[in-house]
Amino acid sequence: MENVVNITLENFQQVILEHSKEKFILVDFWADWCEPCRDLMPILDKLAAEYAEHLILAKVNCDEQQEIAAQFGVRSLPTVMLVKDAQPVDGFAGAQPEAQIREMLDKHLPKVEEGLYQQAAGMISQGQYAEAFPIIKQAFDANSARADIRVAYADCAIENGNAALAEELLSGVGLADQNAYYHSIQGKIELAAQAADSPEIKALEAKLADNPNDLQLKVDVAIQLHQVNRNEEALEHLLAVLKTDLNFGEAKKVTLDMINALPDGESLKSTYRRKIYSLLY
Repeated sequence: MENVVNITLENFQQVILEHSKEKFILVDFWADWCEPCRDLMPILDKLAAEYAEHLILAKVNCDEQQEIAAQFGVRSLPTVMLVKDAQPVDGFAGAQPEAQIREMLDKHLPKVEEGLYQQAAGMISQGQYAEAFPIIKQAFDANSARADIRVAYADCAIENGNAALAEELLSGVGLADQNAYYHSIQGKIELAAQAADSPEIKALEAKLADNPNDLQLKVDVAIQLHQVNRNEEALEHLLAVLKTDLNFGEAKKVTLDMINALPDGESLKSTYRRKIYSLLY
């Protein structure tokens, strides 16, 4: 059914009694002559859209549906009730600011970040770190205070080659939340740091220092850096090559492949995509 419905005697039982077993029903009692009702409506519409997964906004025109208003004991307008399992669990009378209504909903509705976290955690358990990255980032953006979300985000970051982000995220985890998962991510960061400074890379970088205008050498260094997840340095080398010669060898293809390999939501992806496209077009 739709997320926003007008309640009548015909659909009252279906919405209020049956659908309230599956979702919360936010019942808005209003009337055309009620100015505070009109002020409140766009706020409720906005919240209904935001919480669509868990909430149905049910509007009751009290002039047309007096029997329903009487059944709920409505004495003034606007009146808003939150119903679950056919029973009112919260509500308010009179126009309220969005922040206060949101606070009421947050007491009862599942948190947005929890569903995102559970989805990402399932992907992480299957080793799908690139797919999990944008989802756990959304969860983190919604609630950065949760240590479990922060650690899972750090896990995705290090697995996708962003050791700096992983370290930054772990630095915000308190001692009480530094569990076995946290320490396993610390281990991954340490291993990544060791691998990122291999003798092969050191040798190539020394050679490049002696031959700074060797474009093929810059591409070779970039490929090696990418293989140990030093992606930003790799992309900087490739960007320098393309600025010098846009059509040099495989540099353009290597650059685009490297950018596309980054997970969605990774800031490097959007940053270097803009930089490269500004050269290409």
